[in-house]
Amino acid sequence: MNVVGNVLWFILCGLILGIFWVLVGIFWCITLVGIPIGIQCFKFSRMAFFPFGKDIFYSNNMSSFLLNFLWIIFGGIELAIASCVFGVLLCVTIIGIPFGIQCFKIAKLSLMPFGAEIINL
Repeated sequence: MNVVGNVLWFILCGLILGIFWVLVGIFWCITLVGIPIGIQCFKFSRMAFFPFGKDIFYSNNMSSFLLNFLWIIFGGIELAIASCVFGVLLCVTIIGIPFGIQCFKIAKLSLMPFGAEIINL
């Protein structure tokens, strides 16, 4: 069932969201200081491409709070807005609700990517 969900997701909005994550990662990798943030974006782009069968675990520490604060200012808001817009559009139909829920999961990840770990179910 995860395979079917991931294929439909990729067609509906996963390709666009994944490309957004990759583009933001490329922009972060332009500077030497931003390379770790860019690498994190590339990791989460895989989640944006194929989210079914994966869950996100958040740990709390102060360094991730500071990085998340900077991330929200320099890229997180745009990715979260895009994910929320897709989520609302997909939740309009009953069939699209599971895909909308995945969009909202990615929107939360877009706001707090540091300290998050993707777990395969």
